[in-house]
Amino acid sequence: MRNKILILDFGSQFTQLIARRVRELNVYCEIQPCTKAIQWDGVQGVILSGSPFSVNDPSAPSVDIAAIAGQKPVLAICYGAQLLAKTSGGEVGSSTHREYGRAHLQDMAHDPLFATIPQGSQVWMSHADTVKRLPDGFHLLARTDSIPVAAFKVNDSYATNPVYAIQFHPEVTHSVDGTQLLKNFVVDICKTPQDWMPEAIIQDAIDTIKSTVGEGKVVMALSGGVDSTVAATLINRAVGDKLHCIFVDNGLLRKGEYEQVLEGYKHLGLNTTGIDARQRFYTELHGVSDPETKRKIIGRLFIEIFDEEAKKMTGVRYLGQGTIYPDVIESMSVHGPSATIKSHHNVGGLPAKMNLTLVEPLRSMFKDEVRKIGRALGIDDIFIGRHPFPGPGLGIRILGAVSEEKVKMLQEADAIYIQHLRDSGMYKEVWQAGAILLPVQSVGVMGDERTYEYTCALRAVTSVDGMTADWAHLPYELLGRISNDIINRVRGINRVVYDISSKPPATIEWE
Repeated sequence: MRNKILILDFGSQFTQLIARRVRELNVYCEIQPCTKAIQWDGVQGVILSGSPFSVNDPSAPSVDIAAIAGQKPVLAICYGAQLLAKTSGGEVGSSTHREYGRAHLQDMAHDPLFATIPQGSQVWMSHADTVKRLPDGFHLLARTDSIPVAAFKVNDSYATNPVYAIQFHPEVTHSVDGTQLLKNFVVDICKTPQDWMPEAIIQDAIDTIKSTVGEGKVVMALSGGVDSTVAATLINRAVGDKLHCIFVDNGLLRKGEYEQVLEGYKHLGLNTTGIDARQRFYTELHGVSDPETKRKIIGRLFIEIFDEEAKKMTGVRYLGQGTIYPDVIESMSVHGPSATIKSHHNVGGLPAKMNLTLVEPLRSMFKDEVRKIGRALGIDDIFIGRHPFPGPGLGIRILGAVSEEKVKMLQEADAIYIQHLRDSGMYKEVWQAGAILLPVQSVGVMGDERTYEYTCALRAVTSVDGMTADWAHLPYELLGRISNDIINRVRGINRVVYDISSKPPATIEWE
């Protein structure tokens, strides 16, 4: 059993970020809802997350912190700190003014939690309630100019293990010494080994796959993306030619991508069958404009085609998938599944349909960890450095009805756009980029002729994990060259615009 830090989620928007910061310390951690019973095997310490709730709300989530502290050290963050104070006899109430943003720690006590952190260290606050009175015997560790209780520690009679509480968020980058504070707790106080390293992760994954699959065969759908490629490479290292991969050309890929990806998989030694299903997708999508309907058609067809091909193989008992940790976390939210903004194209319907057992070697990893694993496996940068690309592909980047003619038009515009980003050195600075074909035609002039053609929108965002994103500030000169090339070289497009909306309130994709 791997040693780990357990993060109890009370619904905070920052919970995944806490886990990412702990993982960056090469320490393994897991997130689970605060409502789930704790399995203590391997747990070295527990972190309580923030929450959108007020601890004074009758429906606010709660846990028995004293019982947890009886087992392992505890660090309570924001809501967790307020919950600890209230349930121990202290007072929590509304702040006289809401503290949000930068603050500086004052009167910091000499304590292992603050080791090597200087007085006046900048932290990030985000709370409406505050601890107005500490429980009897609890020790104040720090304050800020705005609040009298920024950090505290329980007394020795509370539990056999150290219990700390902080009002600020060490996981956000605005907390300058936040990573050091987490290291002090996770490594020095909890004594958790820093052994979450690519080489160890790879060997653990290969050993697990071997013991799970045995002499069975694995079938897997590949997309050309980072997750499925790294997952397939790990499975291939474990079981060799007992892995059978399927790559479907749905006619909605980027220009030349089908041939490029198949060649890349050949170099990786992956046993891959390519399926040309372009016309089948074009036929089913003909005349369909609703984005959710398009997504469902694309997802259904993919499952049908994958199932048809998999049935041609004998002895297949396992289904490989590139599921990553954020997918797992979102499926077990404190508040249950969130409302559907848009359905996602995946192979989620396949295990039940095909009666196969899942093999998910990336299930415990974040996207940046997957990339590290991929590089350690020697996978080419055409896969590892690739921008995220939606499962439904250009089908949701063509607003309105999809046709083969529109696909070819968008493929050309997109190829020009991406090549300019690569040539200018901006591709690696951008998290995701792509061209969108709008169902808008406008008047233009080319030579002495009037044109009435389509508008192409360019989208580029910066992000860490896609949960939030800001529009990328591409140089005007670069945008000008891209626009000029698209209009001159792509017949059917006479106008180019740039999307400067962030997520939220917009989404990265337009559909």
